[in-house]
Amino acid sequence: MALTYLKHLNIEMVSIVSIGSFLNALSLNLFLIPAKVLSSGFTGISQLLSILFQHSPFPISTGTILFILNIPVAWIGWRQVGKRFTLYSIMSVILTTIFLNFIPVKSITPDIMLNSVFGGVILAIGVGITLKYGASTGGLDILAMIISRKKDKPMGIYFFGLNALIVLSAGFFFSWTKALYTLISLYATSKVIDVIHTRHVKLTAMIITNHGKEIQQAVLQKMVRGITKVPAKGAYSNQDKDILLIVLTRYELFTLEQIVKKVDPQAFTNIIETVSVFGQFRKTD
Repeated sequence: MALTYLKHLNIEMVSIVSIGSFLNALSLNLFLIPAKVLSSGFTGISQLLSILFQHSPFPISTGTILFILNIPVAWIGWRQVGKRFTLYSIMSVILTTIFLNFIPVKSITPDIMLNSVFGGVILAIGVGITLKYGASTGGLDILAMIISRKKDKPMGIYFFGLNALIVLSAGFFFSWTKALYTLISLYATSKVIDVIHTRHVKLTAMIITNHGKEIQQAVLQKMVRGITKVPAKGAYSNQDKDILLIVLTRYELFTLEQIVKKVDPQAFTNIIETVSVFGQFRKTD
């Protein structure tokens, strides 16, 4: 079945996933691993296990452990999140593993604070752009995505919460100073992810138009969003108009803008950020 989806791989998505994977590996091998600051998610767990086994008869690399840990999670993602999403996530894990083995582990700066912050931010950019375009870097990203969709809350909150165990591990196996730096890195990562990955943000569009029926049909055809139509009259022109009220995600705003511009360039559209939504609202893509 996976081969069927492989035929429909998008070149742009493959490029995005590749860039995200490269940034993830870069943050690890140039910042976090040299400073012994643990990363987030399964990557941090892989770092920890790799360090613990480095003096054993069978040392194993961070990338190899990362790949092994992601096998069961990929199966969960395939069943609960989506096959396309999981397929690109598996690709991200494989590419990250390859990049980790090719990029040399090299310390750019001895300052552990700089390593923690820059490592966390670069990692977050890699994770964030991967999530933004409909994939993930695997591991806890998939678990956080599942919880975020069910609760309809920012993913960074769950991303940060699920990583508490990593902070405790850093303190237990290394030092509590290292644990605090790991916490700084995780905080930077979670905040940047929420800036980039804004699927949870809801907007309300109020469109005042003379072509309400045409815009309504186009929106229903391309966006599958509910619309409330309110009759109105222009105070200056005294013409009958329609007010279309639509609640959508921030990701869908560009599509709505293109529809309105094409159907009625003269329409007036007001966009308001929505605090919360109750009732029937499609949360998954």
